[in-house]
Amino acid sequence: MQDHRVVVVGGGFGGVQVVNDLKGAPVRITMIDRRNHHLFQPLLYQVATTLLATSEIAWPIRNFFRDRPEVTTLLAEVVGVDTEAREVLLKSGQRIPYDTLVLATGATHAYFGHDEWEPVAPGLKTLEDATTIRRRVLLAFEQAEMETDPAIREALLTFVIVGAGPTGVELAGIISELARTTLPKEFRNIDTSKAKIILVEAGARVLAAFAEDLSDYARRELESHGVDLRFGKPVTSCTAEGVTIGDVFVPCRTIVWAAGVEASPAAKWLDIPADRAGRAVVDKDLRAPGKGDVFVIGDTAAVLRDDGSPVPGIAPAAKQQGAYVAKVIKAKLAGKPAPRPFHYRHQGSLATIGKSAAIIDFGWLKLRGWIAWWVWGLAHIYFLIGVRWRIAVAWSWLWIYISRQHSARLITQRETMRED
Repeated sequence: MQDHRVVVVGGGFGGVQVVNDLKGAPVRITMIDRRNHHLFQPLLYQVATTLLATSEIAWPIRNFFRDRPEVTTLLAEVVGVDTEAREVLLKSGQRIPYDTLVLATGATHAYFGHDEWEPVAPGLKTLEDATTIRRRVLLAFEQAEMETDPAIREALLTFVIVGAGPTGVELAGIISELARTTLPKEFRNIDTSKAKIILVEAGARVLAAFAEDLSDYARRELESHGVDLRFGKPVTSCTAEGVTIGDVFVPCRTIVWAAGVEASPAAKWLDIPADRAGRAVVDKDLRAPGKGDVFVIGDTAAVLRDDGSPVPGIAPAAKQQGAYVAKVIKAKLAGKPAPRPFHYRHQGSLATIGKSAAIIDFGWLKLRGWIAWWVWGLAHIYFLIGVRWRIAVAWSWLWIYISRQHSARLITQRETMRED
C-alpha cells in the first residue's frame, strides 16, 4: 500500500509541529518553504535591536529532519493550489501532488492600504526585515556623528515605532536602552542618550491585549526609559523625511512598522472566505470548508475560541494547531474516530519592556518587573530548539546583563547613505 502523501507548506511553528507529530505514521511528507530556515519569531526583534545574531534564532529546516527519510524538504515558493487535481502549484511551474495538504504560510505586515510606506517603514517578520532595521538604526547614529546641520542631526536621532503591541513595545524599550546605555561612550560628536524614541499608537494604551494594570505598568516603564508615547492618533503619512501623526509632521529618518498583520494568500488559493486580515475562515477541525483534506493553521487561519473570540496569532497557538492536525491525520489513517473539535489552551501572554522589566499574564497570575523578566527569559530559552542555541542565547543575554553591551552591532549590506 502506498504511503499517504502529506504536503506541508510553511516551516514555521505550526508546520514543523505537524511534521514532528507525524513521526512513525504511514506517511510520506513534503515540507515546502520559500526560505531554508525555521525562524524563532518571538525573538526576531532582538536581532533588529542588536541583542542577538541571526544564527541564534534561526535553524536550517533540513537539519530538523535529517534523520527522517520519509520527509522531503523543498526550497520553493508556492503560488497556488489546485484542489480538484490535489496538487500544490510552485512558482517554478512544478506541481506537487498531495493526499492531505496543510497550509501554514504565516502572515506579513499590513499597511492598511498604504503599501507605498513599506520601503521607508519596514515591518518585522523575517530575518531580512530584522537585519534591515538593525542596519538603519545603526547607520542613523553613524550619520548623525558626521552631520553638522542640527536639524538633520535631530532627525537622524529620532526613531519612530508605529504600533504599541508587544513588538512595538519591545523595540522601543531596547532601542532606548541601546541609545542610553550601550552607545554613549562610543561617539564623540553626538550624545546618543538624547535620541528620541517615539512610540505611536492609534488606540488608547500600549499592549491593549493585556490587563489594564499591566498595560499601565508597561507605559510607566517606557516613559522611565525616555520613550515618547503618542496615543489616539494614527499615522497618516510615512516618507524618507519623516512621519505624520494625525496632522503633526515629525522629522525622522528611521521608522519601524509594528501596527498590523496581513495573512498569506492561502484563502485566495483555496477560494474560501477570509476575515478582514485575509486569514482563511476554517471549520472547527481546522479544515478549509468544502476542500476535503486541506487544513489551514497558524497566522494563516481565522480560528475562534469557544467564547467566539479569535485565537491569537502567537507561536503556542500555531503549535497547538499543528499538533491537532497531526492527530486528525493519524486518526484517519488508523481508521479511528476523528478527535474532538480544536480547543485552544491559552498558556499566557508575555512581553518585555527592556532590561529587567517585563509583564506576564497567565490569567490566574499576573507578574511584572524583574521577576517577570526572568520568567520571560526562561520561557523563551525553553522553547528554543536544541541545547546549543539555548546555551548561546542564554550566554548572550547574560553578557548583555552584566556588561550592558549589545554584541550583534554589525552593519551589513550597507544601504546608500542619504544625501541631504
